[in-house]
Amino acid sequence: MEFGVFDHLDRNLSPLVDYYEERLAIIELFDRAGFHAYHVAEHHATPLGMAPSPSVFLAAVAQRTKRLRFGPMIYALPLYHPLRMIEEICMLDQMSGGRLDVGFGRGASPIELELYGVDPAQARDIYDEAMAVVVQGLSGPSVSFKGRHFNYNIVPMALEPLQKPHLISLDRVDATRGFSEAYRVAWNESGRAGPMPRFGLGRMIVVADTDAEALRLATRAYPMWHASFVHLFKVYDRMPMHPRPAEFAAMLEDGRGICGSPATVREVIHRQMTEAGAGYFVGQFAFGDLTLAETARSVELFAKEVMPALRDV
Repeated sequence: MEFGVFDHLDRNLSPLVDYYEERLAIIELFDRAGFHAYHVAEHHATPLGMAPSPSVFLAAVAQRTKRLRFGPMIYALPLYHPLRMIEEICMLDQMSGGRLDVGFGRGASPIELELYGVDPAQARDIYDEAMAVVVQGLSGPSVSFKGRHFNYNIVPMALEPLQKPHLISLDRVDATRGFSEAYRVAWNESGRAGPMPRFGLGRMIVVADTDAEALRLATRAYPMWHASFVHLFKVYDRMPMHPRPAEFAAMLEDGRGICGSPATVREVIHRQMTEAGAGYFVGQFAFGDLTLAETARSVELFAKEVMPALRDV
């Protein structure tokens, strides 16, 4: 089992100049603690995401860490010029010594696409074309492409990635089990070479010295995160695409939230990972109004008393 981190970079009460510095300090803790990778979300015009330009934030991460892999989960491709996307990826991979893990998607929020002038009904088609351009540009000396949205004729690729070219679920265990089994079947049928990518399970998590203290912290911090999560949907009077309950108790009940002492957290993670058929656990340790000290203690306990016990399972 390997361990990673997912982060919305949701806004708290700190001034932004302090907020970014505190979050980078937490990411340095992940690096020293031996986490595999840090994955940051991309969101726009909402307090849910203070990294609307993941590449800018990850450039700082590249310089503040030594071993930690990192990357976007995901780049919302319909919002990018694909040639610019290729260049940003190459720069980050080179600047980090080949530690970049890249995820791509259509974008989870139609509202955010609309605010950028992108028709959500066209997002899949734009994504498919942009993805083809990006893959070509990362693996060859030039790009030539003809499509509905993008057209290029022998565009030179002056940059290249250092690396020569996993799947994480935030859903319930029962749904994730279906995803992981279908993915393995499709991977085997595709005849692809090399090892199968890791399949990950993402959870909001708080670790404290006791179950009661962890529950207190999670229950206090979660409502601020949830207010950010539903912010745009309330502004535009729409339903969230991937709803989350308003209280952390409900997240605990359906398994998408975990809190407790190290012993409790170890038991819950082991059970969920086994049931989901996953081998990569991704924790969201910083959310809502959790302070730097509270998050640091949670990460410390997880790294010292949870990770070593589960790593070889």
